[in-house]
Amino acid sequence: MTWPEVLRRTGRALLRSAVREATRRADRRRPRTPRRQASGSSPRTSYAGDFTGTWTATYAPSDNGVPDPGEIVWAWVPFEEDHTQGKDRPVLVVGVRQGRLLALMLTSKDHDHDARDEARHGRHWVDLGTGPWDRQRRPSEVRVDRVLQLDPAAVRREGARLDAARFAAVAAGLREHRGWR
Repeated sequence: MTWPEVLRRTGRALLRSAVREATRRADRRRPRTPRRQASGSSPRTSYAGDFTGTWTATYAPSDNGVPDPGEIVWAWVPFEEDHTQGKDRPVLVVGVRQGRLLALMLTSKDHDHDARDEARHGRHWVDLGTGPWDRQRRPSEVRVDRVLQLDPAAVRREGARLDAARFAAVAAGLREHRGWR
C-alpha cells in the first residue's frame, strides 16, 4: 500500500468517525417529540383539559426547582383540536389550582399582523418581548384565551423568570379576555 492510499484511507476513516460522533451528539440534544398516545395522555401524565373557569393570576416565582407562577417552563402541550397529540413548548405559569399548573403557551410567531383575524377566531395574544426562554432571543407572544391545566410532572425544565411588569400585562390580558380577577 502506498502512502497516498494510507493517507486517503485514514482521512476517510477519520471523516466517518467525526460524522458519526456529530450525529450522535445532535441526537442527544434534539428534544424528543412525544409519541401519540391512544389514552389521550402526554408522555408522562394525562391531560385534564383546558381550564375554562376564572381564577386570579398570581406572581410568585421562586428559585426552588419547581414550576411557580411567573416562570416560563417547558412542557408537553396538547393540541387544541386533539389532546392526544401535542408538542414540547414554553409555557408561562399563571397560577396553581388543585395541584395543577395553570399555564399559557408561548410562540415566537408574530400575531400582530393578523390580530383582527386571530380575534375573530377567539385567539388573543399579549406581546412578551425577548427573554432567556428562547435561545435565539426571538420576540415571543403568549396566548391568553387558552389556559392549560398541566400536571407539574409534565414540566420538562424551567426556562426563565418573567419580570413583574410583563406578568402584569399578561394578567391584564387574562382579565380582559377571560374575566379573571
